[in-house]
Amino acid sequence: MPLHRRFLALLALLALACLLAAPAARAQAQGKFIVMASTTSTEQSGLFGHLLPLFKQATGIDVRVVAVGTGQALDMARRGDADVVFVHDQPAEEKFVAEGFGLQRRAVMYNDFVLIGPAADPAATRGKDIAGALRKLGAAGAAFISRGDKSGTHAAELRYWRAAGIDVAAAKPAGYRECGCGMGPALNIAASSNAYLLADRGTWLNFKNRGALAVLVEGDRRLFNQYGVMVVNPARHAHVKLDLAQAFADWVVSPAGQAAIAGYKIGGESVFFPNAGS
Repeated sequence: MPLHRRFLALLALLALACLLAAPAARAQAQGKFIVMASTTSTEQSGLFGHLLPLFKQATGIDVRVVAVGTGQALDMARRGDADVVFVHDQPAEEKFVAEGFGLQRRAVMYNDFVLIGPAADPAATRGKDIAGALRKLGAAGAAFISRGDKSGTHAAELRYWRAAGIDVAAAKPAGYRECGCGMGPALNIAASSNAYLLADRGTWLNFKNRGALAVLVEGDRRLFNQYGVMVVNPARHAHVKLDLAQAFADWVVSPAGQAAIAGYKIGGESVFFPNAGS
C-alpha cells in the first residue's frame, strides 16, 4: 500500500477510535456527580452556594442538591433517590441508620432555632424561654405559621409545643396555620401576615423580606440545632455512588470542610458552627 494511503488509513482508524471513546468519556464526566437530599435551611441560608464549589474544587465532584424538609429528604434516600443525606433531625437520622438505610451518621455542624414574630410582640413572648413563649402564643390565639412539612424545623417546633403542654396534633391553637412549605416561603407568609414562627437562624439571617418581623426568643439551650451527614447504604440500593458520596461525607467533616463551614458568614455573622466528631 502506498505511503499516503497508509497514512489516510491510520487517520481513519484514529477518527474511529475517538468516536468510540467519546461516549465513554462523556459517561465518565457525567458520572462525576452525586445527588444530595438536604434541608431547605442549608440551601436557603446560602451555605451550599459557598460550600459546594469548594468541595468541587478539591475533588472534581459535582453535588446536585434536592432541598426539601428533613423527613422528605430521608424518604428520598429510603427510595434510593439520593446518594447522601445532609439533614437536622438527630432522632430521625439515627432511626434511618438503625433501619439500614444509611451507613453511618456523622455530626457536621450546628446553629440554633429562633422564634420570630412581630417586633411589637403583642403576645409578650420576648425572652429565652421557648416553651413559655409558645404557651403565651397558645393562650392568646396569636397568628403562628408552622411549616407543617415533617422537616427538622417542624419536628423541633412540635417538641417545643409539647414542652409547653400543648398538643397541636390533638387541638391546634386558634391562630395556628400549617403551610406545608419550606423555611423561606414560611418566612414570607409570616412577614405578610405579621405572624410568629420558628426558624433556623441561618435562613433568617439570609432572609431579606423581613417586614416588621424580629427575633423574639433565642438562647434557650433547647433551641440547639445539630446537622448530620449520612451516606446511603448501597446494600439497599446498588446504584448508590458510594465512593463519591463517601468523598463528600469525609470532606465535610475534614479540617478543610469544617474550615469552609466556619468561613461562611452573613453580614459578618457566623451562620453555622462546625463540630465534627462531637
